[in-house]
Formats: sequence, structure tokens, C-alpha cells
Amino acid sequence: MIDLHSHILPGLDDGSPSLAESLEMARLAVADGTTHMACTPHITPGVYENGTSTIVRAVQELDQVLRRAAIPLALYVGADIHITPDLPDQLALGSMPTLNRSRYFLFEPPHHVLPPRLEDLTVRLINAGFIPILTHPERLTWIKANYDIIERLNAAGCLIQLTADSIIGAFGRTALYYSEKLIDEGRVDIIASDAHSATRRRPGLSQAVAVAAKRCGEDEARNMVLKRPGEILANRPIEPVGKARQPRPNPTTGSRLGGLGRFFKGATA
Repeated sequence: MIDLHSHILPGLDDGSPSLAESLEMARLAVADGTTHMACTPHITPGVYENGTSTIVRAVQELDQVLRRAAIPLALYVGADIHITPDLPDQLALGSMPTLNRSRYFLFEPPHHVLPPRLEDLTVRLINAGFIPILTHPERLTWIKANYDIIERLNAAGCLIQLTADSIIGAFGRTALYYSEKLIDEGRVDIIASDAHSATRRRPGLSQAVAVAAKRCGEDEARNMVLKRPGEILANRPIEPVGKARQPRPNPTTGSRLGGLGRFFKGATA
């Protein structure tokens, strides 16, 4: 399986605090069946001032340690990017990383406040050639009163990523309800761990895949952790599975491949 959302890099955000913790997270991920993992620390202005150069260096260092420890987990550069008005420019400049230098990136809105002009920003990003992956919408507290925003972002071209723990109920009833709703409506493109440690919010996708398979079928559940993530890392064009469910928004409202010593192959089988 391929995990596109993790906070496994030590000391960069609220995820792994140490190299020892990162190694244990990697061991847990591999034991659960994960073979490829994107390292996606937060980029939050004023809180976590990470950038492409910092993250690339941290991934290279952890990759070397995993190799020495004989832990077979391929690592890729990415980030969990909090929305900012200049995000299209920052991505174009390369100061904030996409997933494996592709057109795809993790797009994190505020958890508790619906930001103004979110749809306009999304359209600007897509028009600039980037594909936002909306991270864990089921956990956003404003989803209750604004589910239509999620629908419109999906229709505009945002991919939808659920957190594995939400699907198994570990984030509570509301996150479980919206996870099930999004899966049942055929809107979910990706399941990822959003792992933060070896004990709290652990890495692992298999339980969530098994639960999702009961709602959408085994093939589609596997697509969420293998086929689509593989296509994203390889920078292949994909459409959100839920895009056809909603009319396209009014347009007036608003390719490079790379790895770190391990070229990605064969995950789309």
C-alpha cells in the first residue's frame, strides 16, 4: 500500500519528535503492508515554517537511516500545506513541495473556520496546473454546516483524502459519519494514515481498507491506497472520482518526476 500523508519526519512539526520514533513508525507501517510513504510535515505560516529544501534534506536523512536499518519503506517528499492566498505562487516557485514533484499536493484548510474565498483559491490553483488533495474533510468541524462546499470543491477538481482512523471510528462519531457519507457517495479518492507517532495516530491503512471495502467493494478500496496514490506519485493525470456527481462551478468564481534514490514503479497494478 501507498500512504500519501504522514508526519514521520522527526522534529519538523507535531508529528514524530525523534529519529527513534520515526524508525518505529516506519516499522509499524511496513508491518501493516505499507511499502511507499510520502513524508508530509505541516507547512503552516507562523507555526511550522517548513519549506521544500528543509523537507527534502529531512527525507534524504531518514531514507539513509531506514536503509541502514533494513526497513523496506520508500520515502517521498511532500507537505501538508495550510492554505495561504499566495499558495499558487509558492507552489510555482517550488518553495512549497508537491507530492514527489508532481502536480498534486496536500491541501489543508483550517479545521474550525471556513476560510473566505476557498473555492476561488481552489480554482486559481487548478488553473495554475496544480491538483489539490483536500485532506481529511471528514474531520473539519465546519463540514456540518457547509457540506455543499466539499461537494463544490470536489466538482471543481479537488481530490478527496480520508484519514484511516476516521474510517474505523477513532476520531469519533462525526468523523465516522462523514467518512461513511463520502465513501457511500463515491467521492473518496485516497485513504491515508496522517500518522503522527508510534502510539498516537499510528501509521497503518489495512483496517480502514477492510472497513471501506464493506461499503464500496474491495477493488475500489484498494484503489484508494494503491492505484490512485501510485498514479499521483508518478504524476499521471487522474480525475476525482466524485467530480461527475456535481455540475462544474462557474468559471467566473474564481510534471516533473522525482524520487530520493528510489524511482517509483509499478504501483498502479
